[in-house]
Amino acid sequence: MKEYTELKVWQKARLLTNSVYEVTRGFPKDELFALTNQMRRCAISIPSNLAEGCGRNHARDSLQFFFIARGSLYELETQFYLALDQSYLTQEAFNNSMSQLIECRRLLSGFISYFQGLPSSNQ
Repeated sequence: MKEYTELKVWQKARLLTNSVYEVTRGFPKDELFALTNQMRRCAISIPSNLAEGCGRNHARDSLQFFFIARGSLYELETQFYLALDQSYLTQEAFNNSMSQLIECRRLLSGFISYFQGLPSSNQ
């Protein structure tokens, strides 16, 4: 398998994380320890869990981390909606963020499916 840094899914997750940092800089200061922090932690979790999963010796262990990354994507999606509801994001910023998130989710789902199909995933 490639180094995790060469995986398109990890690269896109990293870009998404950087985008989350960028859009949350504009959130109100009283959200710093609430929605801002939570969104950033979710975003960081995605490429971090992909990297950790790639570092595991067994496919079953790897898949667990990939599923955690996917869960963080869904959590982040909800938080984008909440930020839009609170008018912390413009519709344009929301749409751009969601496009990135959906692309990451598509790539991650494909990566998980690929990994589940490997012979060692039945261990």
